[in-house]
Amino acid sequence: MAQRLTRWLRHVPVWLVWVLAAIPLALLVWDTLQGNLGVEPVRDIEHRLGRTALYFLIATLSVTPLLRLTRINLVRFRQALGLICFSYVVLHLAAWVVFDMALLWAQMLKDVVKRPYLIFGMLAFLMLLSLAVTSNRFSIRRMRAGWKRLHRLIYPAAILASLHWIWALKLWERKPALILAAILLLLGLRFFWFLRLGARFRSVRPDPKPVTSQRAE
Repeated sequence: MAQRLTRWLRHVPVWLVWVLAAIPLALLVWDTLQGNLGVEPVRDIEHRLGRTALYFLIATLSVTPLLRLTRINLVRFRQALGLICFSYVVLHLAAWVVFDMALLWAQMLKDVVKRPYLIFGMLAFLMLLSLAVTSNRFSIRRMRAGWKRLHRLIYPAAILASLHWIWALKLWERKPALILAAILLLLGLRFFWFLRLGARFRSVRPDPKPVTSQRAE
């Protein structure tokens, strides 16, 4: 079943992922134009864009566990998922800068310093920015092993982004708690596999032979 699905997915073009990913944005634009956003439209716009970014962040983190646990291979879509996540992050930040802060840069700086959840969000944005900028073949060739180390920033970025959302709500609601739990589960799986790999490497590594000195007779 997994092999058949993987073979079928090989025929799915990556651009189709981008088209499908635009549906939440299209629905948000439609609801905005129709006046269906509720009593705080700016807040709704920011939160919906932020939630969608988190959903795609979880999808990006799920690619490797899905491959390991089910043999369903979505690796060819991982870069697109990550860049889609960052695109929604940029829209989320732009909505805050333009609609909420009205481009008042001094006020923005005061808010970031005063509200810790904004610091979490900004840190997550900077981490994801570094990943988005280097998500290309040139960076992979240029950075070599450093590229993998840099892209591990997705793990702390995911935790910071989920905490940013929970803290911004000021309420412990079920949906953001489930998002945080899903992220921690995915990171826990990664950590577990890392420990297993290290234990396997140590078990197959031959013990160094003791060095004995020979005395001349």
